[in-house]
Amino acid sequence: MRSTTFDLWGGTATVATTADGPEHDVAVTTVRAWVDEVDLAASHYRDDSELAAVNRADGGTVRIGPLLARALHVALDAARRTDGLVDPTVGAVTLSQATAAPRVTRTGSWRDVALSDDVDGARVTIPAGMRLDLGATAKAWAADEGADRAAAAAGTGVLVSLAGDIAMSGEAPDGGWVVLVTDDHRETVDTAGDAAQTVRVSGGGLATSSTTVRRRTAIEGGTVSHVVDPIRWRPVNAVWRTVTVAADDCVSANTATTAALVLGDRAPEWLEGLGLPSRLVSVDGAVLCIGAWPLPENEGANA
Repeated sequence: MRSTTFDLWGGTATVATTADGPEHDVAVTTVRAWVDEVDLAASHYRDDSELAAVNRADGGTVRIGPLLARALHVALDAARRTDGLVDPTVGAVTLSQATAAPRVTRTGSWRDVALSDDVDGARVTIPAGMRLDLGATAKAWAADEGADRAAAAAGTGVLVSLAGDIAMSGEAPDGGWVVLVTDDHRETVDTAGDAAQTVRVSGGGLATSSTTVRRRTAIEGGTVSHVVDPIRWRPVNAVWRTVTVAADDCVSANTATTAALVLGDRAPEWLEGLGLPSRLVSVDGAVLCIGAWPLPENEGANA
């Protein structure tokens, strides 16, 4: 086994493979090239991305490439599956950095995003004043796709972690991949707090969403979570410090963790209904495990 870590999107990315020879280098090169494509298409942080052009269109229709079209389909599907708990149209709230009193007027929801595919390519139209933010799904989708591409190119088992969104493809190592679950993906076993846990996973996806990292400065002072409640139209009230979910793919896992932060006290019942192994850490550090999530004394079991 071998792993390589590099800076990515304000955090770090890690590519691990079951092979430690040239196959590993192929996997890393494949993932690096892929995330560069995703960044140029779907980043809301850079002015030259395709997504930025859509947000600047002021209600006009924009022709987009196949990569952004796929990312938008993934985001809109997540909105449908969660009945709007995960909504890609919260970009205006994200930009405003508002707390109790948003300084923006709501211009619609995910249902108002018009995305069409025809022989000439995809076209998207959003209402004037709306801003799309694909942060809740694009990174996870990039991890899923990146792991599959790397495994196919390198012919080896691959784990891809993009700023904490983890996807696996190909055959896992004996005993599974060892993953540290904690508030911040940049932490190590030595620096993580008491609420951290090491688990072993053999496939699918694993995602963690937290209200303690990537906090933003609020207009009224202090800081707020980067996660936006699309129902209340402002940053979430922190009930959970961290939510981690294991699923068949990283998009499903990250969709569930984001929705859980929005749901707050109602999250445990909702996650139980989905049947997904989950781990929630409250703001006071209490840990709640749901479904098949391994308890600390059984860390050798698979999540």
